[in-house]
Amino acid sequence: MDSSATSSNFIKTIMEEDLAAGKVTEIVTRFPPEPNGYLHIGHAKSICLNFGLADDFGGRTNLRFDDTNPVKEDVEYVESIKRDVQWLGFDWDGLFFASDYFGRMYEKARLLIDKGLAYVDDQNADRIRESRGTLTEPGIESPFRNRSAEENLALFERMKNGEFGNGEKVLRAKIDMASPNINMRDPVIYRIVHAHHHNTGDAWCIYPMYAFAHPLEDAFEGVTHSICTLEFEDQRPFYDWVIEHCETEAKPHQYEFSRLVIDKMPVTSKRKLKLLVDNGIVDGWDDPRLPTISGLRRKGYTPEAIRHFCREVGVSKSFGIVDERMLEHFIREDLKLKALRTMAVLRPLKVVITNYPEDGSEWLEAENNAENEEMGTRQIPFSREIFIERDDFMEVPPPKYFRLFPGNEVRLKNAYFIKCEEVVKNGAGEVTELRCTYDPETKSGTGFTGRKVKGTIHWVDASQAVPAEFRLFEPLVQDEAEETEETENSSFLDRINPNSLETLQGYVEPGMKEAAGGDKFQFFRHGYFNVDPNLSGPDRPVFNRIVSLKSSFEIPKA
Repeated sequence: MDSSATSSNFIKTIMEEDLAAGKVTEIVTRFPPEPNGYLHIGHAKSICLNFGLADDFGGRTNLRFDDTNPVKEDVEYVESIKRDVQWLGFDWDGLFFASDYFGRMYEKARLLIDKGLAYVDDQNADRIRESRGTLTEPGIESPFRNRSAEENLALFERMKNGEFGNGEKVLRAKIDMASPNINMRDPVIYRIVHAHHHNTGDAWCIYPMYAFAHPLEDAFEGVTHSICTLEFEDQRPFYDWVIEHCETEAKPHQYEFSRLVIDKMPVTSKRKLKLLVDNGIVDGWDDPRLPTISGLRRKGYTPEAIRHFCREVGVSKSFGIVDERMLEHFIREDLKLKALRTMAVLRPLKVVITNYPEDGSEWLEAENNAENEEMGTRQIPFSREIFIERDDFMEVPPPKYFRLFPGNEVRLKNAYFIKCEEVVKNGAGEVTELRCTYDPETKSGTGFTGRKVKGTIHWVDASQAVPAEFRLFEPLVQDEAEETEETENSSFLDRINPNSLETLQGYVEPGMKEAAGGDKFQFFRHGYFNVDPNLSGPDRPVFNRIVSLKSSFEIPKA
């Protein structure tokens, strides 16, 4: 990889050509989220692209909130978006809101009316929708389409002054009801919404539609390259129409790329994410099962891993589905040299080492990361009673089972060989304890070569073990369908995976007693885990599994 923030792509090539031709003297981009929900992994790609391209060319990027719908927007979403952008490693040059420009947008709408290019329509939303026509049939002109400019200006002023109720009137651009592009069939550019706005309060009761506001915001801010996803491609003619007829000084241009779709990852529709939150199916927008940036952060993903993933995914106009294992690959790559490698027992089974002194104990040396010697070593306690994984014992093992079973000997990682001598059960026939013996000659690090064992298992000293909770995740939604194929929210909620979260009570080494929220570890054989910043408490950490240890996925070679 080169040192630039983004890999080569068609938008970057366009920028290079525009600079070389003198078409622009500085690259100015923007990231324009609507503050109606938390950002998800798809937004991360857009953030990395917009901020990364501007950084590559020494340009500027604005963070702009397209807050044109007061009914769905909230300050909570504004603050979460700002946190996510900064956490990903970016900072904005300008912080703006669409609402900063409501006065200027209103004047541009009046300009269109003066030019005979906009009119007030008394039809309701259903009638306007019905009269738009189809892909094969032209639309039907509104009976109010030919009002005079004077009448339209007066009505628009009365709309602004609050004289009409929600839905009574709208302002529409006057373009072409027979256009093959339905977006050009007199689109609505202003509607009446009597609702409190998070930024402007009750100063306005008419609000611009996103498709009208967006190009004006770009122009007002001097954006040179307005980058969005392919679903906005059909709206580009209207974007250009607004820029032309509203007579803006700056002339931004829109460029589209394919949105990020990750196989087997939960939905990235804000509407559906909000349903999950509002219905209490998850415990908030930052639930680790969600593909929100805050959810990924709480799960344990790092900004470096997400940035490298977005860079590797690349930018194109062709639709494609990215393997979820690719994202997992980058978090493993990022953590493998950073994370402390330690031992945790998720499903504990007690082991008593019968020939170890009852009051004896010792400290053993363990590597912190075998692939990164600079992380040094740590001391771990060992005594007569330990916990091992219940899965590391079988009373009647299958062939080639090399872990613990009656009469078999295994190595305890960083400790000694132990041999299972006796199995203790309760009245229900369940194994509750193992009685083992150890060989003091086999201590790790002493160079013992008297004999070998095939199995190595991990453990935690029972006398100093720290109780911990472990949260393991599966996909939240079963057999996720394409959103275009769904018409009912209920069908989506009916496919929630009841096993998406498994909570286990186990133990970790004593050195992890003070682990802080966001600390990351590799647990021997279990995977990479993150200390949950919301649920962990004093002396009882809660760990979210970020990802398992291994995958068959490999990044394709160029």
